[in-house]
Amino acid sequence: MAGRFPQRPTRTTVRGGQAAVPAGAAAGIPRQAAAPARVRRWVPDGPLDLGLTLGPLRRGPADPTFRATADGSVWRACRTPAGPGTLRVRAYGGEVLGEAWGPGAEWLLERLPELLGAADDPDAFVPRHRVVALARHRRPGLRLTRTGLVLESLIPSVLEQKVTTDEAYRAWRLLVRRFGEPAPGPAGVGERPMWVMPAPRTWALIPSWEWHRAGVDDKRASTILRAVRVAARLEQAVGMPAAQARARLEVVPGVGPWTSAEVVQRSHGAADAVTVGDLHLPGIVGWALAGDRDADDAEMLRLLEPYAGQRHRAARLILLSGHVPARRTPKMRKVDIGLL
Repeated sequence: MAGRFPQRPTRTTVRGGQAAVPAGAAAGIPRQAAAPARVRRWVPDGPLDLGLTLGPLRRGPADPTFRATADGSVWRACRTPAGPGTLRVRAYGGEVLGEAWGPGAEWLLERLPELLGAADDPDAFVPRHRVVALARHRRPGLRLTRTGLVLESLIPSVLEQKVTTDEAYRAWRLLVRRFGEPAPGPAGVGERPMWVMPAPRTWALIPSWEWHRAGVDDKRASTILRAVRVAARLEQAVGMPAAQARARLEVVPGVGPWTSAEVVQRSHGAADAVTVGDLHLPGIVGWALAGDRDADDAEMLRLLEPYAGQRHRAARLILLSGHVPARRTPKMRKVDIGLL
């Protein structure tokens, strides 16, 4: 019976960047969509799984900037250098169709291949462990996305610092819906409209009590405010190698190695940017590769040495494998500062 049914998503596989396409209605996108401002067709040079490739861009199942619909489409609403834009991506018959709306439509379609992993080289990865080899075999369509946008990954990554993912996703959802703008095109209307994240100046003008209501403490809010003040300089990091981009990001107080790695994994498609400083990842990697659930960052990096140059891809495959140790401690306690 193995392989007959799709693997059931778990907390770990979702964290590894797997966006499942819902079964049922089209998740709030009107059936009669307005004509797109731009259309582009592209043929990938190998297997491509949209859910796996674009999954890391989703910040929780109710992310107002990301949606997967029952017709196999993935929708993204983002703020590009040319302005707000909505992108719809569908794959069928070995071809990808991209449709875009808004001022940022042309920018989004121009970078569609990189978004879908055209700059990635999956063949450069050589599995060294059985669990990694099996995960890769089961997910041949995994590509590392490259968005070409820094701030849209930096802000939610800062929100995820030192809190549970549920708290971070809630904060992102509330702030984007309150201070963002409706997505261009059909995604911005209906019962569940999508939203484009606020512009840097709008982030800078959010009152302190609104951060408080969203459950964001002063430390994370201050980090975001410092980052948006130099947003233009941070966006320039897209043209730099991943290591240099991380160095520029870490100049901002409050942005450390954990946050910078999470950003360049998405903005640059950095295959070697392994996340150091994570609460759970070292133990998961240690358990999967050596049966050591107490592994720390140093041990994790030692175990990932055979994958030098591809350590982030190896870590993602481990997360997607679902091979994790059983929980033996209570979950991290949620603290809603908005109620204080």
